[in-house]
Amino acid sequence: MVCLLFLLLLSLAGCSSPASPRPPDAGLVSPDGGEVRLWQDAAIFTLVGRLIDTARERVLVEVYELGRPDLVDALSAARARGVRVRVITDPTVEASRRSLERLKSAEVPVRPYPVDDRRHQIDHVKMLVADAEAAVGGMNWGAHSDRNHDYVLETRVAAHLERLLLIFEQDWSLAGGHPAPLHQLASAVGQTSPGDEIRKMLEAAFATARRRILAEIYTLTDPRTVVELVRAHRRGLDVRIVLDPNQAYNLRAGHMLREAGVDVRWYPVPPGVLLHAKVGLFDATLIVGSANWTLSGLGVNHELDIETEDAQAVAAYGSRFEADWNRSAA
Repeated sequence: MVCLLFLLLLSLAGCSSPASPRPPDAGLVSPDGGEVRLWQDAAIFTLVGRLIDTARERVLVEVYELGRPDLVDALSAARARGVRVRVITDPTVEASRRSLERLKSAEVPVRPYPVDDRRHQIDHVKMLVADAEAAVGGMNWGAHSDRNHDYVLETRVAAHLERLLLIFEQDWSLAGGHPAPLHQLASAVGQTSPGDEIRKMLEAAFATARRRILAEIYTLTDPRTVVELVRAHRRGLDVRIVLDPNQAYNLRAGHMLREAGVDVRWYPVPPGVLLHAKVGLFDATLIVGSANWTLSGLGVNHELDIETEDAQAVAAYGSRFEADWNRSAA
């Protein structure tokens, strides 16, 4: 019955950022050091700006919404100082189209991702590779994205970088009219469309979790994911979900999960602000990325997620989740 009801729901196609004051708790959530760091909220743009400004060899960007003039200027400046810069973005977003034209005028190589309009697809990826570092997560680069609650994982892990580079080259080739899809791979970096690596990543996390599943999700409608949350609760796990109350599709999801005994709360977003995160902690495995837990996010859009068991990142998210849980409404 759960599946039948949820198959009637439409998942949201995009997630642009409306304007509103930035929440007071925005900032860095992971301590210094290590190969992996978790960033949140407005501080994500401190990371993004640093990576672009200090790059010496390459800057690769693929992002759904590119609407911050400061980052467009930073990319242009990187190109001017001899850095190899390439940018892919979604052509259905007006701000991204304008930014591509500005980058073209600065002689930055850019390509619009060839989304499949018949499937209402979007290129929802948020990825930055700068020299030997990368940032992957849920934060758009929109003019007001810094006002939303979101997460990005910074990584220097060689295996992460290798996979991210392959995915970027796959997307660059596709955007250039020469499709060269990668073979599906079970790894710490997963993509959707091509393939269903993110769904498989989540399914593996559900199957192996024994203690807890703590998630903050912008949009949750995928029926299989809802069923897995209920099953985890019935196995005795600590399952707690924080949702954005302004996404209408979440209201049905929240009701159904509560009816099954799963703890759900509503994030206290000010007017115009989004709980834009797509993140889950499964015991000691943290999964963060661009994919909403929806049929589109896990099967239609081009999405990118990354997982880590880094103790600092896990602790940072666990601490922030508890704070968010305590201030959210039942």
